[in-house]
Amino acid sequence: MIVFDLKCENGHVFEAWFRTSASYETQKADGIVACPHCGSEAIEKAIMAPNVAAKANQKTDTKSAHLPADQRPPAMDESIADRIADGAELFGEAVDKLRKHVEENCEYVGEDFTEEARAMHYGEKEERGIYGEATAEERDELADEGIDVFSLSMAKSSSKVEN
Repeated sequence: MIVFDLKCENGHVFEAWFRTSASYETQKADGIVACPHCGSEAIEKAIMAPNVAAKANQKTDTKSAHLPADQRPPAMDESIADRIADGAELFGEAVDKLRKHVEENCEYVGEDFTEEARAMHYGEKEERGIYGEATAEERDELADEGIDVFSLSMAKSSSKVEN
């Protein structure tokens, strides 16, 4: 497992875990990596400090060294790292299923998303499932008006379903 500090075009910094550096590159190229704050897919690796283990000749944690082995805090071993990787993979699969469900069951309204959401909220149009594009500012404005929206990064290669 490898953890990267990532940064979107809007300056949001967040942490993400990947099985390998190559899996990060693949997921980024597939449009799967997106900012959890604003949904932007324009993501780059941020500068991060390495997590370097202490040298053998340096002082180590002695607080738990005197405890019996069964009472010491567990170290992060491969099985835990594998479970984290499996969980990340399952999460990615769940997001893919959700994305597919939205594409198959909702109407793509493109850049008219904000207008359509408002029209439905204020009773000007019949309520229905829609998806489209909205900026972070537009999403904030909708939230301020009491209009619930959910940001979901749609893969660039996804097909748009129009009803």
